[in-house]
Amino acid sequence: MDSPSGPARDLQTRVRHAVRGLRRAVLRRRRLLAALLTAVAVAAGLHAVAAPPEPTIRIVVAAHDLPAGAVLASSDLTAVALAPDTVPRSVVDDPVGRILAGPVRAGEAVTDVRLVGPDLVSGRSDLVAAPVRLPDAAMVDLLRVGDRIDLVATDPQRGTTEVVAVAVPVLALPETSESIGASALPGSLVVVGLGAGDVEPVSGASVRSVVTFTWSSR
Repeated sequence: MDSPSGPARDLQTRVRHAVRGLRRAVLRRRRLLAALLTAVAVAAGLHAVAAPPEPTIRIVVAAHDLPAGAVLASSDLTAVALAPDTVPRSVVDDPVGRILAGPVRAGEAVTDVRLVGPDLVSGRSDLVAAPVRLPDAAMVDLLRVGDRIDLVATDPQRGTTEVVAVAVPVLALPETSESIGASALPGSLVVVGLGAGDVEPVSGASVRSVVTFTWSSR
């Protein structure tokens, strides 16, 4: 076989020199390349075995402090994500338009027992939630959720007064003007917990008499 001519021989020589130079450069940097490859392999392994994000549940909470009797609007509420084991029981998904039975702090979950309704006596099979109209709104302002009161009925025609329920708990103090709407009846509504034996006398007194209260000593 003929030897390469001058130009071809020069090209081969340059290629051999370039390959040798590249090989020497790779050998000089082999530790750095090995470290980089190791780092890439470790990062890929960590990504593959990383635990998936913890599951969360979005619930409705108060966006700011809310008073008892407030009618909930969408601006009063916000959603937060919580771990499943930290979610309170019986959170209400859509409480807009419902009435708060008691004050709620910002960030507090809106649960069924925070709203006016039958759930106010959840877990109390001996009680039913019932609204009672008291004639003096200023009198109602003296009450707080959790107070125990005696309901007193006065018949203006007969001039008689009797206690119709003893030591009933105040469950909610709705704001009549907002939650019930305009009414020709004076006074304010109070939601109380009545025992089975109290429902009939209190209901009758609410129709025939003027119902007031005293704080119970029991």
